[in-house]
Order: sequence, then C-alpha cells, then structure tokens
Amino acid sequence: MSKKYTDIDIEIKDIEFPNKGIGIFNGKKVTVKNTIPGQRVLADIKKKKGQYEGRLKKITEKADYEIESLCPAFGICGGCTYQNISYEKELEIKKKTVLDLLEKGGISDFEFMGIKGSPDTECYRNKMEFSFGDNGAEGNLCLGMRKRNSYYEVANAHVCRIVHEDIRKILSAVLDFFKNSGETFYHKARHTGTLRHLLVRRSHFTEEILISIVTTSEIRTDMRPLVNALLSLELKGKIKGMSHIINDGVADVVRADKIIQLYGEDFFSERILGLDFRISTFSFFQTNSAGAEVLYSTVREFAKAEENNFIFDLYCGTGTITQLMSPNANKVVGIEIVEEAVDAAKINAELNGITNCEFIAGDVLNMADSLEDKPDLIILDPPREGIHPKAISKIINFNADRLVYISCKASSLAKDLKVFEENGYKVEKICCVDMFPRTYHVETVCLLAKQNL
Repeated sequence: MSKKYTDIDIEIKDIEFPNKGIGIFNGKKVTVKNTIPGQRVLADIKKKKGQYEGRLKKITEKADYEIESLCPAFGICGGCTYQNISYEKELEIKKKTVLDLLEKGGISDFEFMGIKGSPDTECYRNKMEFSFGDNGAEGNLCLGMRKRNSYYEVANAHVCRIVHEDIRKILSAVLDFFKNSGETFYHKARHTGTLRHLLVRRSHFTEEILISIVTTSEIRTDMRPLVNALLSLELKGKIKGMSHIINDGVADVVRADKIIQLYGEDFFSERILGLDFRISTFSFFQTNSAGAEVLYSTVREFAKAEENNFIFDLYCGTGTITQLMSPNANKVVGIEIVEEAVDAAKINAELNGITNCEFIAGDVLNMADSLEDKPDLIILDPPREGIHPKAISKIINFNADRLVYISCKASSLAKDLKVFEENGYKVEKICCVDMFPRTYHVETVCLLAKQNL
C-alpha cells in the first residue's frame, strides 16, 4: 500500500510533459499535475513504486509571470491548461518539454528550427465534443467539459474561449432546450438517463457547421423543435447539417449505433492551402484549420519533394497530406486503417482533381508487406502512442532516402526516433508547431535521412 502525506507545501521548480510541475519532497523529485514553475502549492502526496506523486489541492503563491485568465471556467474546466500565462510563455514551456523528452530519449545533434505559434490562440477549434452532466450537489443539468479530477461533474462551456462564438450559441441553445425536456444526462455508473454528448464541427475558412446530438435510444423528446430553434439562431456561419446519434454503449465516447439525419447534409467543407476537403461527422481532420496550414507547410518544407518522387503517406487519415504532396510527386500512396477516412480521402482527391494519389484501407503493420513499390520519401503521422514496433522494422526495410515524422506526443516520438537512429537513419531537423493553444499538446515535425554506412 502506498504511503500518503497530506497538505504538503511544495515549490514548483521545473516542468515536464504532460503539464506536470516538479518539486522536491523528502529530498526527492515529486510531480504535481496542473502546476507551473514558480508556484507554491499545497498537495497531497503518495509514494508509488518509489516515486512521489502529488495531487494539487491549492495554489498558495502564483508564479511572477502569471496573468489573470479571461475564462471564468479556467481551473475548473478540464479543457485548458495555460489560460493563466502569456502565449509567449506557453510556447517557451512547450518547446522546453519537447526538447527535454528528446534529450532524455537520447536524441541529439539535430538542427532545431524552433516552435511556430498558432495563427489564432482563441476561437481556433473547429471541432468540440461536449458532455452532458450535472454541477454536483445542486444537480442542475450542464453541458460542457468534464471538470478537473471529476468523473461526472461538468463545467458549462458557454464561455469557452477556444471555440467560435457560433459554437457557444449552439451549446447554450441545446442546453436550454433539454433543461425543459424532462430528459436527464446519462450516468456512466448507473447507466441511467439519455443525454450523452453534443458534437459541433465548424469549418474555419468556409464557416459551415455540423451539429450532432448524442443520446441513448431511450430518449422520447421530439427533436424537431430543437432543429427549428438552432436554425433560428443568429450565427456568423451557416448550419450545413444536423443529426441525432444513438449510442447505447457503456463507454464515455462519441460513437454511433445509429445516425438519424435531422436536417441538411452529413458533411461540411473546409479549404486548406488551396485544396477543398469534404468532412463528415466522424472524419478525422486537424482541429485547428489555420494551424494546420502552418503544420502542413512545414511538412512540405521538410519533405522537399521533387518531381518523379514516389511517396508513401502512412497513417494518412482523410488524405490531407497525401494530396498536398501530390503536385511534386509522380505518385503518392496513402494508407489508413479507418475505412471511412479512406473513402473520404478518395472523394476529396476527386473533388480536387488529383489523379496521382492512391488510398489503401488497412493497418500499416499488415499492408506494408503488400507494397511492392519502393518509396523515395515516407511521411509518418501515427496515433498518439506512436508506431507499432513491428511496423517500424517494416518501414525501415523500405530503405527510403528520407522520412518526415509528425507527432502529437513527444514521448512517443522520442521512443520511435531512437529506433530509427539505431537502424541507419539520422534525425536532421526538428520543428515544433503549436496546434493546440492553451493546452499542453504540441505537434513536432522531424526530418530523418538515411545514412550511407
């Protein structure tokens, strides 16, 4: 059994990924989540497997660089991490945590190209999944983000600063409608109630909006008055479609047993670097459209593709990068495990008049054996946990001259880069691109080159 210490005064001296402040307790390192260097805090500390972990109870002294958060829900809502510091300081912290992880992982001797900030630090998210819940003891119906360190309670997100005003208006209208409906939120432990999630997608450049209400099949409320209420809102964008998603699963995720189209289309459009993309309710697409242009421009800069190059885009999603690389390549092959994403990629390529892209549905681990062509360049954009160890060896065996690796989790990146360097590749350039302002997440783009041993 782990030993616990309560109400311990800790000075936060450093920070590590993901958003863990570092202090000293009993002469040893202790980590306290959701803290930053320069703060003094009270924390409950437990020793687990020889390491000290603290649970934040109270910030007793702020860091001298802290600012007042403009979001009244900050510190309660679990959505943001850095509303209380300047954006410049946030970028500094993100850069440090990435470089620290790479150094710890044995990755060194590369050209660091710095960190590129997001064009927008507010109202930048083009997709949000809000949860229904309550506010605790009072039991009032809420719609927003899970509170920090809470399994059921929700902080209303009508004041959220990282989404567009249109999304906030839609959220408020949906909450007002269901407050008078007699419906209750789905309780994850008791499996009672009907209201689960609100999913809103709003394109940054075309300003088209998709709205999905997620409930259990037990709901009895007529959705037509809600559709009319949403269509009557004064929005800057245009509602392209609305759907009712039925989800009777027990997991707290947005998934569909059945989709009922309530209004309009089941997709909207976004434009990135001159190309048009058709995006459905569940299609993967970068949540920061303006930031995505910065990210993909960095990828193209690192790739420096030349005509007649053959390119693999592994973990290609809906084929955004695949298509952006196509003008300077003889052929680009994208592989993605999600069949719906591959179908969307094919539609998008046709929409953009691109004929030299091929999309294959399947796991990279399994599909790599069936690819006969040898690529000059491989682009990798794997899930957060990185590349499957067996898949890395197959990627290495393609013997491509260059690899461009895009990662949203630097700890996974460091692990994978070490494997590539142990097998004949050298990390040449690294650049961070901030796609998620006010959170601890950051993208990292790496260029690796095959060494002539």
